[in-house]
Amino acid sequence: MVEIRLARWAGFCFGVKRAIEIAQETIKKRAGPIYTLGPLIHNDQVVEKLTQLGIKKIDFLEQAEDNGTLIIRSHGVGPQILKKAEQYRLMVVDATCPYVRKTQQLVSEYALKGMQVVIIGSKEHPEVKGLVDWTNGQAFVVERPEEVENLPDFTKIAVLAQTTQSLANFQTVVSLLKQKAGTQLEINNTICNATRLRQQAASELARKVGIMIVVGGKNSANTKELLHLCQSTGTPTYQVETAQELKRLWFKNINTAGLTAGASTPHWILEEVKNKMKELAEINEGKLNESLGENEVLIENEVLAENQAIFETADKNAELVEKESGFRMSLKENAALKPLIQGEIVSGTVVQVGTNEVMVDIGAKSEGVIPLRELSSFPNVVSPHEVVQVGDKIDVMIIKTEDSEGKLILSKEKADTEKAWATLEKLCHNGECVEGVVREVVKGGLLVDIGIRGFLPASLVEQGYAEDLNKYLETTIKAKIIELNRSQRKVILSRKSVLEEETAAKRQELFAALEEGQRVKGIVRRLTNFGAFIDLGGADGLLHISELAWYRVSHPSELLNIDEEIEVVVLRVDKENGKISLSLKQLTPNPWDNITEKYPVDGIVKAKVTRLAPFGAFVQLEPGVEGLVHISHLANYHIVSPDEIVQSGDEINVKVLSVNPAEKRMRLSLREANQEPKNRGRQKADEPQFTPQNTEDSHRVTIGDMVGDMFEENEGKAEIKEAKELK
Repeated sequence: MVEIRLARWAGFCFGVKRAIEIAQETIKKRAGPIYTLGPLIHNDQVVEKLTQLGIKKIDFLEQAEDNGTLIIRSHGVGPQILKKAEQYRLMVVDATCPYVRKTQQLVSEYALKGMQVVIIGSKEHPEVKGLVDWTNGQAFVVERPEEVENLPDFTKIAVLAQTTQSLANFQTVVSLLKQKAGTQLEINNTICNATRLRQQAASELARKVGIMIVVGGKNSANTKELLHLCQSTGTPTYQVETAQELKRLWFKNINTAGLTAGASTPHWILEEVKNKMKELAEINEGKLNESLGENEVLIENEVLAENQAIFETADKNAELVEKESGFRMSLKENAALKPLIQGEIVSGTVVQVGTNEVMVDIGAKSEGVIPLRELSSFPNVVSPHEVVQVGDKIDVMIIKTEDSEGKLILSKEKADTEKAWATLEKLCHNGECVEGVVREVVKGGLLVDIGIRGFLPASLVEQGYAEDLNKYLETTIKAKIIELNRSQRKVILSRKSVLEEETAAKRQELFAALEEGQRVKGIVRRLTNFGAFIDLGGADGLLHISELAWYRVSHPSELLNIDEEIEVVVLRVDKENGKISLSLKQLTPNPWDNITEKYPVDGIVKAKVTRLAPFGAFVQLEPGVEGLVHISHLANYHIVSPDEIVQSGDEINVKVLSVNPAEKRMRLSLREANQEPKNRGRQKADEPQFTPQNTEDSHRVTIGDMVGDMFEENEGKAEIKEAKELK
């Protein structure tokens, strides 16, 4: 019975699944016609189901009705399409794959910087067309390595990839671009991680089965790439869109069959193909002794011819590689053959890079072979091209001087490991840093290539909590080795230790350079009720709320924003306790410095009521300058509460009674500012004549008459005392 094996990664990817879900939600929420510009995904069966649900595929925006809804498919579109959709009054629902969106942003940024953008991908693919549009049509598209020669000469190039591009093709093109004289490259591997995993799983499975079936649309770029990768292993491989396209004779004399699917293939189609494969295999088993009909013979001949074509293509590729590495024999001419010792590490030159192995000349009677599994300590390597290129000088370990087929088997991974352990042990002993490239995000942390696999726990990636570990992929980092166990092949790293040392060094340098009264720039990192913490580049300083301005500030957010750069004055540096006090208001003049000149005693000035107290009203003459109008100076008659006369926000005229710059206090009077000047001479003619006969109380002596002078004399002291108590 035929065993059918399904690739670990097959079918819908995240971006395609997301686009389908967005389309389904749009059907529920939007009234009126709904369109997609081109098929939402490259799968006719899925597109047909969406059409039945009410989503119409159009090829041009002119075909859409006004006020309709346009779903942007997972491949994305360029800005010109979005502008045109707005002109046609279409409601746009963006289902662009997030990975494609990220690539669009990158090419747009490079174009704005004036850099030449080169996109590695298919010129006619909708994703690539959209990317070119985001560069205003200035990007060059390279499909195959041989097209690099036709590119104009540029001094600086930004290289990106179609998200479904083959990693091997991407690396080959990048390698050729590097060889162009005078060209600087800024390389961005924008291939979707799901694409890489799908291709790797399909390639690995194809090597283990007798036949491979690739399910996906004929227009799907990632499906075509899967077909090419599986065929390059030498395994007979066929592409189908549906189960009906499977042929029974494909499974004749086959014990194991592999199955994978492109990113646009839904699970239900994959399941139908799988069931049909089982059915055809069972039919074959029941007809092993039956003769073939005429049509079946023709079909079988077609299959044999197709298989032969696959192998001929593989042979031509091998001949091409052989031709490119024609210097092999010249390297060995007149060279003495080296004795081969198992376990020895020797140097060699890469002379051929195949689909699943590498040939290396180490000066022996024949080239040695490095299987794909022996190239790197990281299992996610899909193609040898990711690791080495023809002409590279590498160290390898001799695993077998001769296997069952007479081949010399080598290992680059084991040679790298031996050298890496020696280096790591030395670095660990000396407490030095190690540099490596982050290759994978795994549960709990990162896997780092430091010659061998090192594990960097998530808690030791940053000084604080690291929210997104994916941003470190394919970046070079420095770390300390905190645990090294060769027998268990265990290396634990800490980037946090390196960052803490760097921070401590910057802190020490900062404290050595800071002086009181010095002006420095810093970034606002945190706001609290009592002030703001300012990052000075190595340490945080405290900007107390009282040092923000010469006037009263309720909260620092009134003047500052997080991540804002500001200039401050250093008030105090406490090196022993590691504290820095800062001031913002010291950058502006103190309004109390010339207060007596601006507000002379007996002068009438305008003021604004800021707050009320039981004993009077505080008023502002200017920012940073406040004075007190005592309750006794609010009116020329007795009042119980200041709000009988004034309210917060009122603008009033007040008279300056006294100024104390040292204590930053002013006594003011509303009563006297509004009072007519006393007539100490003759009484005005129109004033009423008051005589003792006018009132029966005219002969009474009041308390005010007896002690009025004493009240005036002590009034100022009372105001100051009450104000202090309120403070």
